[in-house]
Amino acid sequence: MVSVIVPVYKVEKYLERCIKSIVNQTYKEIELIIVDDGSPDKCPEICDRWAEKDKRIKVIHKKNGGLSDARNAGMQIASGEYMAFVDSDDWISPFYLEYLVKVIVDSKCDIVECDIIRTQGIDFEEQIDEKNVGNINIFRTEEALKELIEDGHLHQYVWNKLYKRTVIQKIMFEKGKTNEDEFWTYQVFGNAKCVGKLNIPLYYYFQRESSIMGEKYSLKRLDALEAKMRRQKYIEQEYPSLRDIAKNNLFVSCIYQGQMSLMELKGEQLFKAKKYINAIVKQIKPSVIIKKSESLGSKIWICGAKISFWGTCWLKNILRKGF
Repeated sequence: MVSVIVPVYKVEKYLERCIKSIVNQTYKEIELIIVDDGSPDKCPEICDRWAEKDKRIKVIHKKNGGLSDARNAGMQIASGEYMAFVDSDDWISPFYLEYLVKVIVDSKCDIVECDIIRTQGIDFEEQIDEKNVGNINIFRTEEALKELIEDGHLHQYVWNKLYKRTVIQKIMFEKGKTNEDEFWTYQVFGNAKCVGKLNIPLYYYFQRESSIMGEKYSLKRLDALEAKMRRQKYIEQEYPSLRDIAKNNLFVSCIYQGQMSLMELKGEQLFKAKKYINAIVKQIKPSVIIKKSESLGSKIWICGAKISFWGTCWLKNILRKGF
């Protein structure tokens, strides 16, 4: 059985679409755990109405504690051999669980990820060519972590994956963090013997302006650097061969956060951001290595940031350059 956890807060406009996509899966052995995180709109009523119609649905009503707290609440009552997370404004293909379960069983992997389709409010389902269901990549633990760090074939998102319950163990989501996925995913990957990638888009990701990541830039976005710092320490201890890759990724993230801070923050907020970023840069800059595989542009910007960090961030903003 698969436990599907859906945290809910202020999504009454989209919740029906999400729930329908889960209960209408071709794979029927599911329990759908909907966590109403103290939503002040009609979401609680919608959740209860669906639970009355389908015995596979469990609803938790709780005081608002944020996305991580809601996911944790769902995990605590989940009973499935496998677990999946779906955000309440997203939806999934009817074949999502069927295909991921097949891959995770056949490949003997502990985690399977699929491709995603980004949408901006248009309801559609891409036609899936069943011949491509065998288009799978398998990564051993260290390879999977490398792909995760480099944002290659595998990604930080919690929600486009199927997990064996055993790899999650007691790893809970960090409460009160903006980038909660980045605190969590690398730890779970570290517990997996192998991770599979099904190269078919089965998850529909809807980016709302009012969602957390759609909000205006603030100091909370620096949570991403805290997550990468923790990951760096984990990698150095558990997978030292990936140390330089993780450190370079952290340094590049510092440059990006530096750019955003200069563009979006002022006064005391900018001072705090600079102080926080400077502490990380001072710690890692001397040992950052420019890899041969980096593009020429990346090499130039990383080299520039090693010489003058904030000067490089300022120049990249002037030239409107990213990585």
